[in-house]
Amino acid sequence: MQNTTLSLAQVDAQALVDPLVYAMASRDADVIRLVREALAQRRGQMAFHPIVTAEDNLVAFQEGLIRLSDEEGRLIPAAHFMPQIEETDLGREIDCLSLELALQNLRQNPTLRLSVNISARSIGDGEWRRILDRGLQDDGNLGDRLIFEITETSAMMLYENVTRFMVDMQPKGVGFAIDGFGAGVIAMRHLKSFFFDLVKIDKSFIRGINADPDNQILVEALIMIAHQFEMFAVADGVETAEEAAFLQSLKVDCLQGYHFGVPTLTH
Repeated sequence: MQNTTLSLAQVDAQALVDPLVYAMASRDADVIRLVREALAQRRGQMAFHPIVTAEDNLVAFQEGLIRLSDEEGRLIPAAHFMPQIEETDLGREIDCLSLELALQNLRQNPTLRLSVNISARSIGDGEWRRILDRGLQDDGNLGDRLIFEITETSAMMLYENVTRFMVDMQPKGVGFAIDGFGAGVIAMRHLKSFFFDLVKIDKSFIRGINADPDNQILVEALIMIAHQFEMFAVADGVETAEEAAFLQSLKVDCLQGYHFGVPTLTH
């Protein structure tokens, strides 16, 4: 990755927009090294993004999002590194840290219900599974308040592993969500084989839905499919009151997006 050379004034100005620019310019480092160092020194924390009920906008649960920071405490935007490392060993390390933080927060907050993103590859990772098994042995019924979000593509990539894992987790109360529903490659015939409790409709269908007849038809169909298979439907990426109102008219169950709040380090 090409190094970024900026004047101090330029760095300070761009830091307001993109903290990674500041980190790369001041330390002359690439993003992968920043991530590796953050993981090695466990400079990770969890941000929380609320999912609210469509009927009365009460918080149903929170999505936990991993946040890594450099040695100065500046956050490293996930969009800059996740596409590069998601299917690598660093991706597994991030999933492990994310799971540890999720379990820690559930343990400390008995009323918290939390979802975390995982890759199907992490399910077969020995360290990740040990962290999960230890966490679920704790008192407090943590599994009843834990939801794993898996993308359609990831679920289908390791179909047998995912379904077997779901069977193992059912007695422990762990929930499962399809992330990005409608935008992946899941075959409808496989929905009966999986044990998903809810779907998160991909945000590409939600943006401007109140004025987009095509997406209105698609989202209504996705909601109907979810309900037919006894799954809750969450509309992801809601940014305006008009979008929220239209989605309520489609009888979606829950809503998530910047209209209801940005991810924060408190919940």
